[in-house]
Amino acid sequence: MAHNQTRVAVTRRLPSEIELRMSELFDVTWNEHDRALAAEGLAAMMANNDVLVPTITDRIDRRLIEGAGAQLKLIANFGNGTDNIDIDAAHERGIIVTNTPSVLTDDTADMIMALILALPRRLVEGDRIMRQEGAFTGWSPNWMLGRRLAGKKLGIIGMGRIGQAVARRARAFGVEVFYHNRSRLHADIEASVDATYIDNLDRMLRSMDIVSLNCPHTPATYHLLSARRLALLQPHAIVVNTSRGEVIDEDALADQLAAGKLGGAALDVFEREPAFNPRLRDFDNVILLPHMSSATMEGRQGMGEKVIINIRSWADGHRPPDRVLPSAALD
Repeated sequence: MAHNQTRVAVTRRLPSEIELRMSELFDVTWNEHDRALAAEGLAAMMANNDVLVPTITDRIDRRLIEGAGAQLKLIANFGNGTDNIDIDAAHERGIIVTNTPSVLTDDTADMIMALILALPRRLVEGDRIMRQEGAFTGWSPNWMLGRRLAGKKLGIIGMGRIGQAVARRARAFGVEVFYHNRSRLHADIEASVDATYIDNLDRMLRSMDIVSLNCPHTPATYHLLSARRLALLQPHAIVVNTSRGEVIDEDALADQLAAGKLGGAALDVFEREPAFNPRLRDFDNVILLPHMSSATMEGRQGMGEKVIINIRSWADGHRPPDRVLPSAALD
């Protein structure tokens, strides 16, 4: 198929350079209002286009896929995670799904490390104090005491590219790194990140000072940090989540914080995003971010370039480099 005849529908506005390039290459339909589309709007885009470019907030479920036009053959997701797309349903319809892996690894790992530094040293809390007239009256020995990072134990849940990048950064700060993963890393990779594997998640949680969630949202990871598991954490432990909000029971997290049984939490994603438990606003030892851990200009540009490469490869009759396989192929 000629590139300029490839009909591409994009659900949100992208960086201007990416939009210009896509417009030069393909016949593009844009969501001019740049607001999340309801199912009806997504269905309209899927009815008459060859390629759909959704984002991680667009829920492309089985009903939408089964109702798509016969010409739709590629869903080129603008994002790494694909839990917003029913991969199996797409495969059954002969629709290829791609994503944008690796581009955001360093950006996300940098943000995780920033939160690991900021929360125990109370950086955000200190900034809030300085913005209140008269709240800071001068230095004293016991003022705004936090906790030292060096020598602490970090437990990483999900040791993919981002988890490994976090481990490397944490080791530079003198942090001892442990991890829990669906399967153990190859010995060479494990040695390169200087991390210790713990096969039992409950056992790891009991001894960690910091827990970083870096796993995808799947049925198996829904509420992975449940009320029971949150209760296993030490009272001074902190939880950092930049993966998916659904992996933490948000209500149970608020309960633990309210009871003083947790050292704090730094959250960039939420269970019912963009809504979140309003109780979380009440805690000084909680940092709340608006899903921005991957938000760099360079990262968004790289994501767009990967989307373009995937579409061009498919239009040229080649296998897109970032194809996401259905679950049956991963067993």
